[in-house]
Amino acid sequence: MPTIQTDDGVNLHVEETGTGFPLLFIHEFAGDHRSWEPQVRYFSNTHRCITYSARGYPPSDVPQDPGAYSMQRAVQDAIAVLDGLEIKKAHVVGLSMGGFTALHLTLKHPDRVVSAVVAGAGYGAHPEKQEGFRAESHATADSFEHKGAAEVAKTYAVGPARVQFQNKNPRGWAEFAEALAGHDSLGSALTMRGVQASRPSLYAMKDDLAKIRTPVLIVVGDEDEGCLEPDLMLKRTIPTSGLAVLPQTGHTANLEEPDLFNSTVDRFISAVDRGAWRTRDPRSLTGATM
Repeated sequence: MPTIQTDDGVNLHVEETGTGFPLLFIHEFAGDHRSWEPQVRYFSNTHRCITYSARGYPPSDVPQDPGAYSMQRAVQDAIAVLDGLEIKKAHVVGLSMGGFTALHLTLKHPDRVVSAVVAGAGYGAHPEKQEGFRAESHATADSFEHKGAAEVAKTYAVGPARVQFQNKNPRGWAEFAEALAGHDSLGSALTMRGVQASRPSLYAMKDDLAKIRTPVLIVVGDEDEGCLEPDLMLKRTIPTSGLAVLPQTGHTANLEEPDLFNSTVDRFISAVDRGAWRTRDPRSLTGATM
Protein backbone atom coordinates (compact mmCIF):
# COMPACT_ATOMS: atom_id res chain seq x y z
CA MET A 1 0.00 0.00 0.00
CA PRO A 2 1.35 3.46 -0.82
CA THR A 3 2.71 5.94 1.70
CA ILE A 4 2.21 9.57 0.78
CA GLN A 5 4.33 12.34 2.26
CA THR A 6 2.76 15.71 3.00
CA ASP A 7 4.45 19.06 2.43
CA ASP A 8 5.54 19.15 6.08
CA GLY A 9 7.14 15.71 5.89
CA VAL A 10 4.43 13.55 7.50
CA ASN A 11 3.93 10.10 6.00
CA LEU A 12 0.30 9.06 5.56
CA HIS A 13 -0.77 5.44 5.19
CA VAL A 14 -3.07 5.12 2.18
CA GLU A 15 -4.99 2.15 0.79
CA GLU A 16 -6.91 1.91 -2.47
CA THR A 17 -9.22 -0.77 -3.80
CA GLY A 18 -11.10 -1.12 -7.06
CA THR A 19 -11.16 0.83 -10.27
CA GLY A 20 -13.38 3.56 -11.65
CA PHE A 21 -14.00 7.13 -10.61
CA PRO A 22 -12.20 7.99 -7.34
CA LEU A 23 -14.09 7.90 -4.05
CA LEU A 24 -12.12 9.33 -1.10
CA PHE A 25 -13.11 8.38 2.47
CA ILE A 26 -12.06 10.49 5.48
CA HIS A 27 -12.44 8.87 8.90
CA GLU A 28 -13.77 10.13 12.24
CA PHE A 29 -11.78 10.83 15.42
CA ALA A 30 -12.52 7.41 16.92
CA GLY A 31 -11.75 5.59 13.66
CA ASP A 32 -8.97 5.17 11.14
CA HIS A 33 -8.58 3.86 7.58
CA ARG A 34 -10.11 0.53 8.62
CA SER A 35 -13.40 2.19 9.60
CA TRP A 36 -14.58 2.27 6.00
CA GLU A 37 -14.36 -1.47 5.32
CA PRO A 38 -18.15 -1.93 4.73
CA GLN A 39 -18.06 0.96 2.26
CA VAL A 40 -14.93 -0.23 0.45
CA ARG A 41 -16.45 -3.71 0.05
CA TYR A 42 -19.58 -2.14 -1.44
CA PHE A 43 -18.22 0.66 -3.63
CA SER A 44 -14.99 -0.93 -4.91
CA ASN A 45 -17.08 -2.83 -7.46
CA THR A 46 -17.71 0.46 -9.28
CA HIS A 47 -15.22 3.00 -7.89
CA ARG A 48 -11.58 3.49 -7.03
CA CYS A 49 -11.91 3.61 -3.25
CA ILE A 50 -9.23 5.45 -1.27
CA THR A 51 -8.91 5.33 2.51
CA TYR A 52 -6.13 6.74 4.65
CA SER A 53 -5.21 7.18 8.28
CA ALA A 54 -4.91 10.79 9.35
CA ARG A 55 -1.72 12.07 10.93
CA GLY A 56 -1.60 10.88 14.52
CA TYR A 57 -3.11 7.51 13.57
CA PRO A 58 -0.57 4.72 12.94
CA PRO A 59 0.52 3.36 10.56
CA SER A 60 0.58 7.04 9.52
CA ASP A 61 3.17 9.19 11.31
CA VAL A 62 2.46 10.74 14.69
CA PRO A 63 4.05 14.21 14.72
CA GLN A 64 5.05 15.32 18.22
CA ASP A 65 4.53 19.04 17.55
CA PRO A 66 1.04 20.23 18.63
CA GLY A 67 1.21 22.82 15.85
CA ALA A 68 1.12 20.01 13.29
CA TYR A 69 -2.58 19.37 13.99
CA SER A 70 -5.43 21.60 12.80
CA MET A 71 -8.50 21.58 10.58
CA GLN A 72 -6.52 23.44 7.94
CA ARG A 73 -3.81 20.77 8.06
CA ALA A 74 -6.45 18.03 7.81
CA VAL A 75 -7.67 19.60 4.57
CA GLN A 76 -4.12 19.90 3.26
CA ASP A 77 -3.54 16.23 4.05
CA ALA A 78 -6.62 15.24 2.05
CA ILE A 79 -5.24 17.23 -0.89
CA ALA A 80 -1.85 15.56 -0.40
CA VAL A 81 -3.52 12.14 -0.72
CA LEU A 82 -5.29 13.18 -3.93
CA ASP A 83 -2.10 14.71 -5.35
CA GLY A 84 -0.01 11.71 -4.34
CA LEU A 85 -2.35 9.39 -6.22
CA GLU A 86 -2.56 11.82 -9.17
CA ILE A 87 -6.30 12.29 -8.69
CA LYS A 88 -7.65 15.57 -10.02
CA LYS A 89 -11.22 15.19 -8.72
CA ALA A 90 -13.08 12.77 -6.48
CA HIS A 91 -16.32 12.11 -4.70
CA VAL A 92 -15.55 12.63 -0.98
CA VAL A 93 -17.20 10.91 1.99
CA GLY A 94 -16.39 11.97 5.55
CA LEU A 95 -17.75 11.03 8.97
CA SER A 96 -17.69 13.34 12.01
CA MET A 97 -14.16 14.80 12.11
CA GLY A 98 -13.84 13.53 8.56
CA GLY A 99 -17.18 15.13 7.70
CA PHE A 100 -15.87 18.49 8.87
CA THR A 101 -12.78 17.90 6.74
CA ALA A 102 -14.90 17.03 3.71
CA LEU A 103 -16.92 20.22 4.21
CA HIS A 104 -13.84 22.42 4.58
CA LEU A 105 -12.26 20.67 1.60
CA THR A 106 -15.32 21.55 -0.46
CA LEU A 107 -15.10 25.18 0.65
CA LYS A 108 -11.36 25.56 0.06
CA HIS A 109 -10.88 23.34 -3.00
CA PRO A 110 -14.20 23.05 -4.87
CA ASP A 111 -12.31 22.20 -8.05
CA ARG A 112 -11.16 18.91 -6.47
CA VAL A 113 -14.53 17.75 -5.10
CA VAL A 114 -17.23 16.41 -7.42
CA SER A 115 -19.56 15.77 -4.50
CA ALA A 116 -19.30 15.61 -0.73
CA VAL A 117 -21.02 13.39 1.82
CA VAL A 118 -20.89 15.12 5.20
CA ALA A 119 -21.98 12.57 7.81
CA GLY A 120 -22.30 13.11 11.55
CA ALA A 121 -20.69 16.54 11.48
CA GLY A 122 -21.97 18.95 14.08
CA TYR A 123 -20.49 18.35 17.54
CA GLY A 124 -19.72 21.66 19.24
CA ALA A 125 -20.98 23.66 16.27
CA HIS A 126 -23.91 25.38 17.96
CA PRO A 127 -22.72 28.68 19.52
CA GLU A 128 -24.36 27.87 22.86
CA LYS A 129 -22.56 24.53 23.06
CA GLN A 130 -19.17 25.44 21.63
CA GLU A 131 -17.45 26.36 24.90
CA GLY A 132 -18.69 23.23 26.61
CA PHE A 133 -17.57 21.10 23.69
CA ARG A 134 -14.10 22.62 23.74
CA ALA A 135 -13.76 22.08 27.49
CA GLU A 136 -14.87 18.46 27.11
CA SER A 137 -12.47 17.99 24.19
CA HIS A 138 -9.52 19.26 26.22
CA ALA A 139 -10.47 17.03 29.14
CA THR A 140 -10.68 14.04 26.78
CA ALA A 141 -7.30 14.94 25.29
CA ASP A 142 -5.79 15.03 28.77
CA SER A 143 -7.23 11.60 29.47
CA PHE A 144 -5.72 10.17 26.29
CA GLU A 145 -2.36 11.64 27.21
CA HIS A 146 -2.29 10.61 30.86
CA LYS A 147 -4.43 7.45 31.00
CA GLY A 148 -3.86 6.09 27.50
CA ALA A 149 -6.17 5.10 24.64
CA ALA A 150 -6.95 1.66 26.07
CA GLU A 151 -8.41 3.19 29.23
CA VAL A 152 -10.23 6.07 27.51
CA ALA A 153 -11.83 3.69 25.00
CA LYS A 154 -13.72 1.98 27.83
CA THR A 155 -15.94 5.05 28.24
CA TYR A 156 -15.56 6.80 24.87
CA ALA A 157 -16.87 3.77 22.99
CA VAL A 158 -20.11 3.79 25.03
CA GLY A 159 -20.90 7.48 24.65
CA PRO A 160 -24.55 8.54 24.26
CA ALA A 161 -24.35 8.33 20.46
CA ARG A 162 -22.32 5.08 20.40
CA VAL A 163 -24.55 2.80 22.47
CA GLN A 164 -26.90 2.39 19.50
CA PHE A 165 -24.11 0.59 17.65
CA GLN A 166 -23.35 -1.57 20.69
CA ASN A 167 -27.00 -2.57 21.04
CA LYS A 168 -27.55 -3.38 17.37
CA ASN A 169 -24.29 -5.11 16.60
CA PRO A 170 -22.27 -6.11 19.68
CA ARG A 171 -19.62 -7.89 17.62
CA GLY A 172 -19.12 -4.99 15.22
CA TRP A 173 -19.06 -2.55 18.12
CA ALA A 174 -16.46 -4.67 19.93
CA GLU A 175 -14.21 -4.51 16.86
CA PHE A 176 -14.64 -0.74 16.76
CA ALA A 177 -13.87 -0.40 20.49
CA GLU A 178 -10.81 -2.66 20.22
CA ALA A 179 -9.43 -0.60 17.33
CA LEU A 180 -9.99 2.62 19.29
CA ALA A 181 -8.18 1.15 22.32
CA GLY A 182 -5.17 0.50 20.09
CA HIS A 183 -4.85 4.08 18.85
CA ASP A 184 -1.74 6.10 19.60
CA SER A 185 -2.47 7.94 22.84
CA LEU A 186 -0.42 11.04 22.07
CA GLY A 187 -1.70 11.22 18.49
CA SER A 188 -5.27 11.07 19.79
CA ALA A 189 -4.60 13.78 22.38
CA LEU A 190 -2.99 16.12 19.86
CA THR A 191 -5.75 15.50 17.32
CA MET A 192 -8.43 16.20 19.91
CA ARG A 193 -6.82 19.50 20.88
CA GLY A 194 -5.64 20.71 17.49
CA VAL A 195 -8.41 19.52 15.17
CA GLN A 196 -11.52 18.89 17.25
CA ALA A 197 -11.35 21.57 19.94
CA SER A 198 -9.93 24.29 17.70
CA ARG A 199 -12.14 24.07 14.63
CA PRO A 200 -14.39 27.04 13.82
CA SER A 201 -18.11 26.89 14.48
CA LEU A 202 -20.20 25.96 11.46
CA TYR A 203 -22.59 28.75 12.40
CA ALA A 204 -19.79 31.30 11.96
CA MET A 205 -19.28 29.98 8.43
CA LYS A 206 -22.85 30.41 7.18
CA ASP A 207 -21.99 33.09 4.61
CA ASP A 208 -19.34 30.84 3.05
CA LEU A 209 -21.53 27.74 3.27
CA ALA A 210 -24.30 29.54 1.38
CA LYS A 211 -21.91 29.99 -1.56
CA ILE A 212 -21.26 26.26 -2.02
CA ARG A 213 -22.29 24.98 -5.44
CA THR A 214 -20.85 21.47 -5.10
CA PRO A 215 -23.47 18.74 -4.50
CA VAL A 216 -23.57 17.91 -0.80
CA LEU A 217 -25.35 15.12 1.04
CA ILE A 218 -25.70 15.58 4.80
CA VAL A 219 -26.23 12.32 6.70
CA VAL A 220 -27.16 12.11 10.39
CA GLY A 221 -28.55 9.54 12.77
CA ASP A 222 -31.73 10.66 14.51
CA GLU A 223 -30.23 9.74 17.90
CA ASP A 224 -27.00 11.64 17.25
CA GLU A 225 -28.21 14.57 19.36
CA GLY A 226 -25.09 16.71 18.97
CA CYS A 227 -25.47 16.77 15.20
CA LEU A 228 -29.21 17.08 14.53
CA GLU A 229 -29.63 20.85 14.86
CA PRO A 230 -26.33 21.78 13.16
CA ASP A 231 -27.09 19.45 10.27
CA LEU A 232 -30.53 20.97 9.80
CA MET A 233 -28.78 24.36 9.68
CA LEU A 234 -26.42 23.01 7.01
CA LYS A 235 -29.38 21.80 4.96
CA ARG A 236 -31.04 25.21 5.19
CA THR A 237 -27.81 27.05 4.36
CA ILE A 238 -26.13 25.06 1.57
CA PRO A 239 -28.32 25.47 -1.54
CA THR A 240 -27.01 22.29 -3.20
CA SER A 241 -27.50 20.05 -0.18
CA GLY A 242 -29.83 17.25 0.78
CA LEU A 243 -30.41 15.83 4.25
CA ALA A 244 -30.74 12.11 5.01
CA VAL A 245 -31.80 11.17 8.55
CA LEU A 246 -31.22 7.53 9.49
CA PRO A 247 -33.84 6.24 11.98
CA GLN A 248 -32.83 4.97 15.43
CA THR A 249 -29.19 5.53 14.57
CA GLY A 250 -26.32 7.09 16.49
CA HIS A 251 -23.01 8.65 15.50
CA THR A 252 -21.12 5.77 13.87
CA ALA A 253 -23.67 5.57 11.07
CA ASN A 254 -21.49 3.92 8.42
CA LEU A 255 -20.71 0.97 10.71
CA GLU A 256 -23.97 0.88 12.63
CA GLU A 257 -26.20 0.86 9.52
CA PRO A 258 -23.83 -0.02 6.65
CA ASP A 259 -26.51 -1.18 4.19
CA LEU A 260 -28.65 1.93 4.66
CA PHE A 261 -25.61 4.21 4.65
CA ASN A 262 -24.21 2.63 1.48
CA SER A 263 -27.49 2.72 -0.43
CA THR A 264 -28.10 6.34 0.58
CA VAL A 265 -24.63 7.42 -0.55
CA ASP A 266 -24.90 5.32 -3.71
CA ARG A 267 -28.15 7.00 -4.74
CA PHE A 268 -26.62 10.41 -4.10
CA ILE A 269 -23.48 9.74 -6.14
CA SER A 270 -25.54 8.25 -8.96
CA ALA A 271 -27.77 11.34 -9.02
CA VAL A 272 -24.71 13.59 -9.16
CA ASP A 273 -23.12 11.57 -11.94
CA ARG A 274 -26.20 11.76 -14.14
CA GLY A 275 -26.79 15.46 -13.45
CA ALA A 276 -29.96 14.88 -11.45
CA TRP A 277 -28.83 16.49 -8.16
CA ARG A 278 -30.24 20.00 -8.20
CA THR A 279 -29.84 23.31 -6.45
CA ARG A 280 -32.81 24.14 -4.20
CA ASP A 281 -35.59 26.01 -5.96
CA PRO A 282 -35.78 29.49 -4.35
CA ARG A 283 -39.58 29.30 -4.55
CA SER A 284 -39.43 26.86 -1.65
CA LEU A 285 -37.89 29.53 0.58
CA THR A 286 -40.66 32.14 0.62
CA GLY A 287 -41.71 31.34 4.18
CA ALA A 288 -45.33 30.88 3.16
CA THR A 289 -47.23 27.81 4.32
CA MET A 290 -49.22 27.36 1.09
